Amino acid sequence: MLPCNVILREVAGGVEVSAIDPVASMQAIDNPALHAVAGQVRDLLAEAVAAI
Repeated sequence: MLPCNVILREVAGGVEVSAIDPVASMQAIDNPALHAVAGQVRDLLAEAVAAI
């Protein structure tokens, strides 16, 4: 389930970028180590999207 999909969609006036929240995706899995990694991935995805 990691890495998460990133979606690019053309909208009026530009491009919309969205990504699935890895923390939300991992909630159903009982593995604290995986939850920590999902948090790191979420932070990296947020940085990447903000940099666009």
